[in-house]
Amino acid sequence: MLELFPEGFEERDLPDGVELSAYTDGGGEERLWAAFGQVSTAAVPSGWEERWRTFHRPVRVGPLWVGPPWERPPPGAASVVIDPGRAFGTGGHPTTRLCLQLLLEVEPTSLLDVGCGSGVLAIAAARLGFAPVVAIDTDQSAIEAADRNARDNGATIDVRRGDALAVVSDLAPRLLASRLVASGYLESEQPVVAGYEPIRRMTEGGWAADLLARDE
Repeated sequence: MLELFPEGFEERDLPDGVELSAYTDGGGEERLWAAFGQVSTAAVPSGWEERWRTFHRPVRVGPLWVGPPWERPPPGAASVVIDPGRAFGTGGHPTTRLCLQLLLEVEPTSLLDVGCGSGVLAIAAARLGFAPVVAIDTDQSAIEAADRNARDNGATIDVRRGDALAVVSDLAPRLLASRLVASGYLESEQPVVAGYEPIRRMTEGGWAADLLARDE
């Protein structure tokens, strides 16, 4: 879908799977048929151009409020305003919320955000007192979104483009960190990370996040 519709599409969880929807003309419908073999179509009402905004809803995790710029944070919250652009998310996915909760349990220190997307975790960490904060991603759209969001939030983070390894067990041996917050996998999965011992697990909606400590 990213290749077919780089300008964006909708994702909706259903009881029997995930529905992906794109706004397009007849040419786009033909591309969908060629890629998936079976699609359904429907006319859309006026105002469809703004419907994507309803997918990005604010979330509250402890003192942190994370949301898009068209929403207003509540008084007293430490706000992290994220415009996703074409990058991943504004904090609404369970894996992001779980990581934010685990960050609140870690003493602020230096932080590396691998696969930063639109910069939610890196910017939130900077707001919580972590420093220095380095955020990396392979996607140029993510780099641009994270850098822009950091400036808009007045957060100091070092955004870099690089090869963000997707597998926690492959990445961990290359780090010297005393603590590792890992997520992006299902509750039924448990990463085995050489040199680290799991000390805390949180789950939500079938997803999991783990806090691991380096073996002494």
